[in-house]
Amino acid sequence: MTDLGLYLAKKTVNKAEVSRRTGISKSRLTQLTSNETTKLRADELYLIALAIDADPGEVFKELYSDLKLR
Repeated sequence: MTDLGLYLAKKTVNKAEVSRRTGISKSRLTQLTSNETTKLRADELYLIALAIDADPGEVFKELYSDLKLR
């Protein structure tokens, strides 16, 4: 499971509802939540955050907190 998948599971988010609200297909959401090699685009992250009534910046920080400058 991806970081996004873990985040959505922790928030008990219904992916079908997210799909309906965002226009992101269920199959794309499944890829984003289960396939580590699938890249999450900024627009998708923003729409998902809006759909779950979360602050997009906070979701971004939660998912990418492990990134550090060299």
